[in-house]
Amino acid sequence: MAQPKAKRRNGRAAVEARSDPLSGALAGARREVSGRVRRFQREAPLAGLQAVGELASALRDATGREVIDLAAMMQIAQFAYRQQELAQRGAEYEVDEFGFDAEWTESLLPLFQLMYERWWRVESSGVQNVPASGRALLVSNHAGVLPWDGAMIKTALFREHPEPRHARVLIAEFFFGLPGVADFLRRTGQTMGHPEDTRHLLEKEELVLVFPEGVKGTGKPWTERYRLRRFGRGGFAQLAIRTGSPLIPISVVGSEETYPMLGNIPRLARMFNLPYFPVTPFFPWLGPLGVIPLPSRWRIQFHEAIPTSDLDPELAEDQHFVMNLSDRVRDTIQSGVIENLRKRRSVFR
Repeated sequence: MAQPKAKRRNGRAAVEARSDPLSGALAGARREVSGRVRRFQREAPLAGLQAVGELASALRDATGREVIDLAAMMQIAQFAYRQQELAQRGAEYEVDEFGFDAEWTESLLPLFQLMYERWWRVESSGVQNVPASGRALLVSNHAGVLPWDGAMIKTALFREHPEPRHARVLIAEFFFGLPGVADFLRRTGQTMGHPEDTRHLLEKEELVLVFPEGVKGTGKPWTERYRLRRFGRGGFAQLAIRTGSPLIPISVVGSEETYPMLGNIPRLARMFNLPYFPVTPFFPWLGPLGVIPLPSRWRIQFHEAIPTSDLDPELAEDQHFVMNLSDRVRDTIQSGVIENLRKRRSVFR
């Protein structure tokens, strides 16, 4: 009985021996397929762009006009390629103590530039008033339900300034409580408007962007558009005096029309722990589609800096002086808003 078992063992060994070449062939085939997939991943975007370019040329020849925006396609492709590169960084990349990832933030610029150039067709002026280096406190009006104005000001500083710089935006605390939003805000340089954090950023020679109207600005009803709300008790002016930071007023026109706020539903706002629940011509009626901003035409004006380095830091404790400085900034912004409304040819063209 032992002999048949031996035969069976020998037969099994023979089968295993015959299967080894098959296993090797399968492994080789898998490696070849994997290599072809990687080559396809590398070459497909370029091949796709070439095909789109040929199609765009054919359509232009046939119709006499640009049907496909190749520049926009290139920006989208640049964004996708850069995201693929950054996804391979692993866990080792540089952020500051607030979680700001400058490299990742700059990778988003192609998308924001598309919004800046093509969607809102932003016209910026006076960007040279922002210093090329050193601290400054940028102060802007605020509107539009969602803070697109902050994104467009930051984009203007990178696109228009001879020395592109990041601006660290002070954001209302409730935004950091929204699911999936807090990490994005921190990685792109936003932080909550705590006085000590703001002072720390200024002392590190950063640009800090503040919206003194806060959520009262973004939640303005349509009937009060382009009328600035109060600037509180002038906390930004106190910080400018204490740190010797120049104040740069910014007037933004166009953000009010991105989501014309026709009403507010306080009960739903309380339910979702929001400062307001906006009702616009398209939201909430169209669901997620109602969040798409309208393509209003924007103007952003950076006014001349108001220096504070020669002021006695003790003036920060003089509430009368602080409020006068705050009102001066507010009046400059309001005048700029009115001037740019006059210059804007149309709301949407």
